[in-house]
Amino acid sequence: MTENTDDILTLLPARLKEARRAQGLSLEAVANLSGVSRSMVSQIERGESSPTIATLWNLTRALQVDFAGLLEAGDMKDRIEVLRAADVPKIENMGQGCRIRILSPPEEAGGHEVYDIRFDKGGALTSQPHTRGAMEQLTVLEGEIAVSSGNAKDHLQAGDTARYAADVAHSISAPEGPARVFLIVKNA
Repeated sequence: MTENTDDILTLLPARLKEARRAQGLSLEAVANLSGVSRSMVSQIERGESSPTIATLWNLTRALQVDFAGLLEAGDMKDRIEVLRAADVPKIENMGQGCRIRILSPPEEAGGHEVYDIRFDKGGALTSQPHTRGAMEQLTVLEGEIAVSSGNAKDHLQAGDTARYAADVAHSISAPEGPARVFLIVKNA
C-alpha cells in the first residue's frame, strides 16, 4: 500500500471515480447506496474534498471495492474500460422514429456528449437551443439525413459530416429512408 499521504490524496479521486464507472453507477446511485451526498461524492472524485475515514468506508462498501486495494500504487493506465453493446444506455423518449444510444460517460453530460442515433424512414429529432456557444458535429454512417440549424438547411449522405450551431433550434431527420448517425454535442 502507498505510504505517502500526498500519494493517497492524489490517487483517491481517480480510483473512486474509476470504481464507480466500472460498475456503471451514476453519482446519484453511489450517493443512494453509500449515504454520502451526491455533491460530496462529486467533490471527492474531483479532488476538491478529502473524505473522512467513515465516508471513505461507506463509499468503498457501496462500490464493493477493497479499502486497501483502492489505495494501492499501480499504473491505472494499463486498463481498458469497456461498455458492452447490451449495456449502452438509451434515450427512449426523444424524437420520433429514432433510437438514441449514449456513448459518452455519464459525467460528460452537459459537456461533451456522444450519441449513436438510428432513424426509421421519416424519423426526426428536433431540439431546442442548447447552452450559448454549443456546437454539434454529425457524421452520417448510413442513409441520408436532412439537418437544420436556425435558418440553415442541408442534406447529407453516408460519409458526410456537418458542424453547426446547437444554441439555436436545430433538427436531424431521415425523410428518404432509414439512416444512422454519429453525433457529438459540445456545450460551451
